[in-house]
Amino acid sequence: MEVLEEKEEEEQKEEELKALEVSSELHDTDTKLSVEQVCFSSDVPRSSCLNCSPLYYLCFSASFCLSSDFDWNSIDTSQLPDSYKVNSPREKKLLRIAHHYHQQFAHLCPERKPLFLHPVNECGVEKFVSTTVRPTLLPYTELYHWDGCASFVSDYLTMEPLKCPLTPPTSLYSPTTILKYQRGNCFDFSVLLCSMLIGAGYDAYCVNGYATHDICSLDETLEECPLLRKPQEVPKEEVKNSNKYRVKSPPDMRSKFELQQEAKKKAETEATEKKEREEKGMEAEEPKRDHLCGLRVHAWVLVLSGKREVPETFFIDPFTGNSHSTMDEQFLGIESVWNHKNYWVNMQDCRNGCKDLVFDLSDAVHWEIMLSETDKPLQLLLGAAKENELFDRNVDDMEEEEEEEEEEISFAMPPSWVAPIQISPKEFETRCSQGRKVILYKKAKLEKWAPYSNGNGLVKRLTVYADSNYTKAVEVKEWFKNREDMLDMREVNKQTQLITEYFSPGHLFGLKVHTYKSMNPQTERVMEFYTETRVDGLQKLAENENEMKEYFVGRDDFKYFQHTEFRAKRKKVTLVDTRTDVNSRPIVQIKECFHRNLQKPADEDVAERVFLIEEEMIQLTYHLKDKYITASKKDFFKPAESYRKQSEIMTPEMCITYQAGSSEQHTKLVHLYKLLRELTEEEKQLKQQAWRTQAEVLKILEIRENEEADIKLSASIYDTERNEKKRQEYEAMVDKSLQSRKLGKILKREQDLDYLAPFLIQIGSPEKMTKRQALRLRDDCLSDFKNRLVSKANIIQAHFEKEVKELQKKNQHFQENQNQLSEKEEADFLADYSETMFRIHILALRLDREKQTAPQKYLALEEKLRKDPRLAEHLGHA
Repeated sequence: MEVLEEKEEEEQKEEELKALEVSSELHDTDTKLSVEQVCFSSDVPRSSCLNCSPLYYLCFSASFCLSSDFDWNSIDTSQLPDSYKVNSPREKKLLRIAHHYHQQFAHLCPERKPLFLHPVNECGVEKFVSTTVRPTLLPYTELYHWDGCASFVSDYLTMEPLKCPLTPPTSLYSPTTILKYQRGNCFDFSVLLCSMLIGAGYDAYCVNGYATHDICSLDETLEECPLLRKPQEVPKEEVKNSNKYRVKSPPDMRSKFELQQEAKKKAETEATEKKEREEKGMEAEEPKRDHLCGLRVHAWVLVLSGKREVPETFFIDPFTGNSHSTMDEQFLGIESVWNHKNYWVNMQDCRNGCKDLVFDLSDAVHWEIMLSETDKPLQLLLGAAKENELFDRNVDDMEEEEEEEEEEISFAMPPSWVAPIQISPKEFETRCSQGRKVILYKKAKLEKWAPYSNGNGLVKRLTVYADSNYTKAVEVKEWFKNREDMLDMREVNKQTQLITEYFSPGHLFGLKVHTYKSMNPQTERVMEFYTETRVDGLQKLAENENEMKEYFVGRDDFKYFQHTEFRAKRKKVTLVDTRTDVNSRPIVQIKECFHRNLQKPADEDVAERVFLIEEEMIQLTYHLKDKYITASKKDFFKPAESYRKQSEIMTPEMCITYQAGSSEQHTKLVHLYKLLRELTEEEKQLKQQAWRTQAEVLKILEIRENEEADIKLSASIYDTERNEKKRQEYEAMVDKSLQSRKLGKILKREQDLDYLAPFLIQIGSPEKMTKRQALRLRDDCLSDFKNRLVSKANIIQAHFEKEVKELQKKNQHFQENQNQLSEKEEADFLADYSETMFRIHILALRLDREKQTAPQKYLALEEKLRKDPRLAEHLGHA
């Protein structure tokens, strides 16, 4: 019975195993079918229109599959260097090592996908991926930092999806070719970015792995625009007042039950509204389920911490140029990484994506290196399994493999076959492919342009929408460059029609920010200024139809605020010293506020001054004195016009005074009278100043309207292509310098003196000389030149002897008084001694040079005399 039971159990196990085999075969068949459906055949050229296939369209329904007529097979490779077309002996050896490495990997890890090791380049030649990386530091400041490099690559290149989203590409073109045609897939993007980062000093690597559909297809429609992300606010610690003598708050007399019911009802309403919003949002924004999740191949860049003070390891997506944490759930796994020196295979479990991965590439357990960087034997995968396998092999196979392993250990990566990466200033400035780039984010659209491509200087525009269909615009932000009016940015709220303009320093009136709804005068607006450029210290001006508020900084009179109120009545007034007619509004009240002036007593330092113009009244409020809760005040009542004509006597009724801490009247009427006259005069000046401010606002509005009507872009003085004026000036300067050089040569030729003129005069300057005169002329000329050489040598010798004598005297004085000299005097002597020795050395060199060159100069003059046309007849045979 036991035997029968055992047989039945064995039969059941066999049936279960068969069922499992059948199910696995079915699963493999389905997988192959899905892969065959998604992938194109390898014969399809790289430029095939990917979104033509309906099966592919199902997989990339939400992607930006850029259809293009560009054909990679039609590119011209005839002008490429020989390194693109053939492999060097070291490259051939590297390919053999890579092939052997791939065989071992495929044998020991049959469940893993084939490694991305040696795709073909644009010339159809197999090249190892590490040699395609060409580290380059380009001469642009922006490209010295990782974010500048990533931004440039993402803007400069146009994204092309992989032919098959489940396998790496069969070709990998050089960064120079990718830059030339400004397009490529994720592997092309990554190799170019990695080359620039390594050249800039970063520890960067290309990554072959897996990512989500949105990352692979450059779909950012569910991502928030980086320009709209608000920085995280650091919570402030509340400082608790430890004052125990504080006033108790009154008791709350409301019903707690009613409050609870109201709060409960409010919470339920908010929860219901939130749920409805979330349901609507989820319906509109919920991403479609990806049936190929975890299988989509993608390439990106890994930057390890350490170099360039990088504090933490992170990823860079080359399509967007954004950095991502290694814990980001959008990156689902890594097959391998490489740089220009080596190649590593990931041996870690990627079930949880990249969250649990260890990025210590020196760890042989987690990363399998291809070319060993140490003298130790290469640690291969699954050591125990390989030992058993080697045990069964014959001795000859073991010896051959050992020799190959020794070659791998001693072999170093050959240099890159790629030509130097070069980007011209014009290409770097143009940046965006075809001069424009559009990125769609979650309810936002970002547009980028190259500088000078728009006549108004627009380089970037962000449009925020209320819906996901990009139909109803809510807000528009525009960024400008190279404008002569110094406009940097403009924000337009489409709902409130509020416009805010931001300016860089250099505007005519020091304008910094201008917020308005209409350019019409006397409408609501706020202007901010650069206080460093203004004499009056005006920082901010806010006005509407009825009032104007001014804020000041750094004034000598300590004024920081002025509030002017107007009446609606308009009266045209022409101001003195102004060219603008101001449609002025009658002023009702002017209020001024002042900071504390510590050089004055508090009860004499005015804190607030109010001029009630229509009420003929002036109010002064002084700063609080220490330990007082009320401030001193003075209220002045200006006398009527008829009373002013009759008398100017100050009466007590014209001033009401309150002195904090005293009930007596201390100020005499004569002082109050003088103060009232000063305040009356200042009131007139304030009214004039208010009208001038209105005139300035009108002038700014007029200038801004003219600037917007005729926008002008500025160009650097070094940019001769765009700066026509500077180019013409430069060409005129070059022409002038050429003419002056020609004229100078002519004058110099005319002014060159005859070296025989002094000696010809001595013999009467005959038209034709006799032999006797020629010999005399030669002897006199040589004798004079010899005397000049001897005199010059004597002068140098005299200077040399003088310096030597002075040095001896100084040295003798130092030896005699060495013990009495201070450290400063000793240092001065050593410095002087060194300088004197330097002069002696120079004089000795000059004297030695004169002695060596004097005979040569003498012989050269003798030869010149012999060949002179005027003496050659008589001295030619002498």
